[in-house]
Amino acid sequence: MSERFIKSNFFNRIGESAVPFLTWVIITFPLWFSPFHPAIVAYFIILFDLYFLYKSLLTAYYATVSYLKIIQHEKIPYFKKIANNKKSQEIQHFIIIPNYKEPLNKIESTIESIVKNDYPYQNLFLIMAFEKREEEAIEKANYFQAKYQSKFKDIITSYHILETNEEPGKASNQTFAARAVDEYVQKNNFPEKNVLITICDADSLLPKNYFSYVTYEYLKDKEGAYHFYWAPVLLYNNFAKLPFFVRMQATLSSLLRLAFLSQTNSLIQISTYTTNLWLLKQIDFWDVDIIPEDWHVFFQAFFTFGEKIKTIPLYTIINGDAVYSGSLLKTLKNRYEQEKRWAWGVSDMGYAWRKLFTTPHIPLLPKLKRIIFLAETHLLWPTSFFILTISASVPPLINPVFKRTVLGFLLPNLSGLILTIASAMLVLYIYLDIQLRKKVDIKTRPINVPFLLIQWYLLPVISFALSSLPALEAHTRLLLGKKITYKVTEKV
Repeated sequence: MSERFIKSNFFNRIGESAVPFLTWVIITFPLWFSPFHPAIVAYFIILFDLYFLYKSLLTAYYATVSYLKIIQHEKIPYFKKIANNKKSQEIQHFIIIPNYKEPLNKIESTIESIVKNDYPYQNLFLIMAFEKREEEAIEKANYFQAKYQSKFKDIITSYHILETNEEPGKASNQTFAARAVDEYVQKNNFPEKNVLITICDADSLLPKNYFSYVTYEYLKDKEGAYHFYWAPVLLYNNFAKLPFFVRMQATLSSLLRLAFLSQTNSLIQISTYTTNLWLLKQIDFWDVDIIPEDWHVFFQAFFTFGEKIKTIPLYTIINGDAVYSGSLLKTLKNRYEQEKRWAWGVSDMGYAWRKLFTTPHIPLLPKLKRIIFLAETHLLWPTSFFILTISASVPPLINPVFKRTVLGFLLPNLSGLILTIASAMLVLYIYLDIQLRKKVDIKTRPINVPFLLIQWYLLPVISFALSSLPALEAHTRLLLGKKITYKVTEKV
């Protein structure tokens, strides 16, 4: 395949449109294929239901494994372990907090969680990554400098100016801030592989043991220079404030992140994570012309170094905020926009498609495995609701003759049975949800327990409105070539 063709717009459109196109094919498949071959549609739906059951069992298993490992690791005094390791004194931690118009109290809570860490050394540097276009940025920077200067080895402030080739958002801001860190590191002669950079969302409350834990893991990791380190950000910090529907979505997101943690072969970091300066420099930091940056930076590294690149789990909990904007309607709107922005990660398929053909130094099979995982994740996101809830009734409805067959009669019942078995996992999810909130000191009042049980019956409606629908919009926009714009998620 010629280099000129690979760089063509037509080739790129094939890659970025494939998954969105397949999304619409899957959703509409029962409608346009049932008049001709309803039995094939029925078998497809049953296979999809069985696959969903398999994924549900897998999620329940891994969520349990992750929870048990978190209990195990919270008993380990990592600060003592690194205190006995002389190399740990050489590690320099730079914590970048990218923010734009974030409430002062939110950022302050995040910094306070860092200050309260049990890391035994003073090698912590705070980087406040502001956007120049924020009018209050300088005032906020002065406030944080005055209040926290004595708590860190140093505080660096950056003011990102958005260039014409950049997309507004975390990626461009982080790259600007990380380049400032690089200048600081060179000036102070710190070895790049001894510099750990933590990307910390403005509402992420890091656990007390985070820096001791990640330092220990990095030092014992022989391939640490090629790795990212991630602990799940569970959305419980403002749980009591959340409207009912958003609370349900936040709970589900938290449990899914918990399950991802122990799936080490496919784990990719999101939101708040740590890596080293050397690796970031090798890939020229975050690409500045994209919106979803966490999976993308992983693929930047993967298509540079191949299978060496991994995300290492940290079995601890980062407590974050779910979307809350005050009023119910405003909160729902912002939650929808946040999910749409996350689902825009399907645009990474275009990047991965190009790299598939331009990275001959990486074996084909590992590349295909990563790309298939990426495609699978983004396909299930918008399609699951429609196949699981509606599709089984479509073939008998569209093709009355098929309804009188044994398969046509059994299809809705068989589909319902499979989903009922999958729903049994909700009992475990409810238990884990309560236990996780205990760990982040968000208690469950006894009077609210019945509501915590009842709310799961509304899961299909909530999943449609706040997950499948915004994901479908993101896919459709990408298919039609209509970009989304980055909108900061409001959290008050």
